[in-house]
Amino acid sequence: MERQTNYSFGRIVKQPYAKALPRVREVLAEEGFGILTEIDVRDKFAEKLDVDFRPYMILGACNPALAHRALSSEIGLGVLLPCNVVLWAEGDGETAVMAMDPARAMQMIDNPEVSEVAAEVRERLARALEKL
Repeated sequence: MERQTNYSFGRIVKQPYAKALPRVREVLAEEGFGILTEIDVRDKFAEKLDVDFRPYMILGACNPALAHRALSSEIGLGVLLPCNVVLWAEGDGETAVMAMDPARAMQMIDNPEVSEVAAEVRERLARALEKL
């Protein structure tokens, strides 16, 4: 099932979180994305707030060649990088997987080269999520 917001796109996959997480890493790698950061929100909430939260992971995905192109066109763009891909456990053994929409995020930057890169990043992220 597809999902979309004003700032992201993704889908619900019929896999439990523990199986979906390695698969998301795999499909991102197939599209040239490495994972620069991982934030296990559930663990952080438990550690810092002593509260229980559903499994929730934020992956900071980056395609180095595309990031280089974008930063070469707009040096301050790093404040919007990397592209976040998030997963969280849904009910009934399903997992939500959502990606930041780079094309939407880059609309605020008036630079056609950056818009071109953002469109390619979005295309690659969408292709990765379609494989799930």
